[in-house]
Amino acid sequence: MDNGSASHGLTQWHGTTIIGVKRGGKTVIAGDGQVSMGNTVMKPNAKKVRRIGDGGKVVGGFAGATADAFTLFERLERKLEQYSGQLTRAAVELAKDWRTDKYLRNLEALMIVADADTLLVLTGNGDVLEPEGGITAIGSGGNYALSAARALVDYEDDAEKIARRAMQVAAEVCVFTNDSVTVETV
Repeated sequence: MDNGSASHGLTQWHGTTIIGVKRGGKTVIAGDGQVSMGNTVMKPNAKKVRRIGDGGKVVGGFAGATADAFTLFERLERKLEQYSGQLTRAAVELAKDWRTDKYLRNLEALMIVADADTLLVLTGNGDVLEPEGGITAIGSGGNYALSAARALVDYEDDAEKIARRAMQVAAEVCVFTNDSVTVETV
């Protein structure tokens, strides 16, 4: 997204930061709460990170259009049920559908999902990416958070501390990211 204006002339909801950190036997997904429309902060405390699946064994965070992300979360939950909670298999099947289904193809969101063993990024291009080094980030402040987290891993082993500090750095630099952070751990 550029300045918040889409090709159809309507103002788009813009920006967020989601980070996933897998370290020291646990995986954390953290996200900020800011929802912006153009230059205006519409909501400071949205929850863009949540537990999904049977018993909340999977956590996910999204960047992009909220309605699209909720649709994708619902589809992922169905895939998790269909494939007995196997996150990688469910994510691959969702990515296939997302890329090939006429309706899903138009959804504009990115997702980071994780369970106790796996950390993945899902895109509408059909990508299911397992990040190198156990750190990934998406959204307008994603590169700031990713850089901060990568710098911290040499000095810190706690995934939650890394994620929280990286989110703090992103909030200080990215105008579409705030310091109202939601954290979920598996």
